[in-house]
Amino acid sequence: MSELVIKQTHALIQAGEIAEAEANLAVIAEQEGDHALVAVLDEMAPKDVLAVMREFDASKESVINLLVSPEQFVQAILLERQYGEPLEKYVPRLRNTMNAVMHRTGPSCAEVLECLAEHDEGVRLLADYFIDHYDSLLALAFHGVFEQEIDAEKAFAPKSAATWDAERVDELDQGLEIGDAVEMARVRMSRSEVADGDWMETAWVLRHEFQDTFELLIIEIQDRLQRAAEAARLPAETEPGVPRLEEDDEESAI
Repeated sequence: MSELVIKQTHALIQAGEIAEAEANLAVIAEQEGDHALVAVLDEMAPKDVLAVMREFDASKESVINLLVSPEQFVQAILLERQYGEPLEKYVPRLRNTMNAVMHRTGPSCAEVLECLAEHDEGVRLLADYFIDHYDSLLALAFHGVFEQEIDAEKAFAPKSAATWDAERVDELDQGLEIGDAVEMARVRMSRSEVADGDWMETAWVLRHEFQDTFELLIIEIQDRLQRAAEAARLPAETEPGVPRLEEDDEESAI
């Protein structure tokens, strides 16, 4: 029975009929119970599970997002980067898909983060998830709050790595080692204060329950900001692919 359903679902996904594929899976839960659907999802190819989840998020719920196991979900979501979408499409889709599963119940966030921590690409995926809020994550790491100065409008405004310059990155590298600094920065918020079912709550759980992974995430964020700062200092070329000439070279060329 499960093999037939999996084949039918795969065929529907290949044909682009994602909603019908999801409905096909939902019938199992209705007729045989949630445990039967969980067993089928565990046997499905992660890319097929992801194909269905990409069409549904917290605003458009699916029984798949409600029942997929943390292990199968992580195997699927790690494939998201392979789609090669532009950041403006990739990041919101990634965050919505992750939120739909991580924040479906209270314990779900920790369960998914625990599985992510076991994968080499887990930290990079989390860095993608938080990409609009790097300075808030760094503030949480080193100061225990998302914003050093309380500014609600600024707290929820997307942040870009390009807004960081080399001086701000260098400041974070000075003094204590990252691990010591994070350990000493007491978090001054409770989970209920940041229970947004989104990046703030995810960051809080990560900081409180997975400190080693959180420290690796901060290192990854700092590396990305450093690379962005270095790229911003590179001189722009007058024409694509044409090396910029120094003044002496320009005179000799004439």
